[in-house]
Parts: sequence; structure tokens; C-alpha cells
Amino acid sequence: QVQLVESGGGLVQPGGSLRLSCAASGSIFSFDAMGWYRQAPGNQRELVARITSGGNTNYADSVKGRFAISRDNAKNTVYLQLNSLKSEDTAVYYCNAERFRVGRTSNYWGQGTQVTVSS
Repeated sequence: QVQLVESGGGLVQPGGSLRLSCAASGSIFSFDAMGWYRQAPGNQRELVARITSGGNTNYADSVKGRFAISRDNAKNTVYLQLNSLKSEDTAVYYCNAERFRVGRTSNYWGQGTQVTVSS
């Protein structure tokens, strides 16, 4: 069974940086896209960043210029570099992976990792 395991979350001061990792295990196929979502208390889960197997990326407007997503296809791992962090970035960050098939898209989710931005 496919498992996505996030790591790298924690407490950081405003203006600081973190690097999140998400490693996929148990997969006998490659993922067409991987991404990061986040959910803060009282808010909906929102897309933060996404990257395709070909390296195309997209970001939420709120994180453009501050966050960077990357992936290592050989390792089935996706990363999120979070720079210039703000208190508004505080949330649980979830890893997502997509597999495209004819007439169907499969989604897989990690358990989430907490990012807290506070002085």
C-alpha cells in the first residue's frame, strides 16, 4: 500500500525557514504530480504548491516568491522549501501525490506535519 510520510515541520520564528520532505513508499508506479496542501484551524485545506513529474510547478499566490517545491523522481520524494515564513503560514502541511490513469485520477495523502511560525 502506498504511504506518504512527511517530515521537517516544527517551530520557527517569523522570517525563518524550514524544509519539508515527503517520501512515498510502497509504490510500484511513479506519480504524475506531487504537492503540498495546508490547513490552519478554522480554514479549508488549500493548495500550497504542486509539481508534475516533468517539473512544472504552481504555487498559491500567498506563497509565491517565498516557497519552492522540488522532487526527486528516483526517490519518490517531494520537498518544500519554506522561506521568509510568516505567522499566517502556521498550519498542518499535507503531502499529496497524484496518479493519472484513463478516466481516473488517484490521490494519496500523508498524515501531515505541523508548521508553527511564532516568536
